[in-house]
Amino acid sequence: MRGWLGKTKALALLGLLLLLLSGCGKENLTALIPKGYGSQSSMDLIVLTTVVMSTVFLVVALLLVIVLIRFRKKKGQEDFIPKQVEGSVPLETVWTAIPIILVIIMAVPTVMAEFDLADTEKRDDHRSITVTGFQYWWHFDYEDDEIQTSQDLYIPVGEKVYLDLKSKDVLHSFWIPSLAGKLDVNPENVNTFYIEAYEEGVYYGKCAELCGASHALMDFKVIAVDPDDYDQWVSDMQSFDPEELELDAVAQEGKELFEANNCMSCHAIGGSNDPIGPNLANFGDRSRFAGVLDPTKENLVDWIMDPDQIKPDNKMKTDAYPEISEEDAEKMAEYLMELKPSDVTPDSVPDLASE
Repeated sequence: MRGWLGKTKALALLGLLLLLLSGCGKENLTALIPKGYGSQSSMDLIVLTTVVMSTVFLVVALLLVIVLIRFRKKKGQEDFIPKQVEGSVPLETVWTAIPIILVIIMAVPTVMAEFDLADTEKRDDHRSITVTGFQYWWHFDYEDDEIQTSQDLYIPVGEKVYLDLKSKDVLHSFWIPSLAGKLDVNPENVNTFYIEAYEEGVYYGKCAELCGASHALMDFKVIAVDPDDYDQWVSDMQSFDPEELELDAVAQEGKELFEANNCMSCHAIGGSNDPIGPNLANFGDRSRFAGVLDPTKENLVDWIMDPDQIKPDNKMKTDAYPEISEEDAEKMAEYLMELKPSDVTPDSVPDLASE
């Protein structure tokens, strides 16, 4: 009896824990609170399959209860054998047809949704952005607007944006849980689908394919803004010239150190046809850097001093550039934090994570 009670308590505790943990999470990082067309399609399929399988479970459970009650061993009927129905054509037909019907009910909407999200017939009427995956960061090329950014992807709310996905090294997977489902990012071909955000906000994206030691740190952000704000952001980015920045003495020295230490060989500030490292054009406006670090000067200094400690196996090896003192790193950080081409930033849109 004690053993049975102990197991019951453990199961009850586990169930309570699962219930509590199900309430954890962020509104901008969950597929269960859809904020875009693709995620809504996924949610509809989740609801459909859950209803179908729950119905199957309840029907089977009910039949099991009926059988246990009706055909239980009764006193005086210890040797009684119920009527055997194996080989019954009607029964065999029913329990063969029902699973096929259920699979069709789930499969047809799934296939339709897949083809819908991959449909490119109308892409000429919408914006297109090329997304390139690297270990362990993302690059975004707004070819129609001649803009390039890294880590932060800006899109207008209420409009379809087509994404052409490719990889420069290994297999990745592009996933914005609140906006769309996953799609593989391959080195040998380009995969295309579109996203559409229903409301403004900063949405968290992930690489969903194990791609190396820092796979878990390969984050990016999608900043969905009002269409007018998006046009303003595009204009600001197009007119941004880092050489015209008004810098104080410390930031100016940081800029000179940035150039002297050959950082420009990997990091462009603006256009770059073949990027090696993340584009830094709007670095000061980012919601995160290195994918996961809060945009503070202290974190940036730590990153410059020892990137391997923060993101193992990344290509920004400390032995790939001259040794930098903490004082110089602070000056370079001061300069990079000044790269703020636009007033349209992650901070200018609603913070969904706090809702």
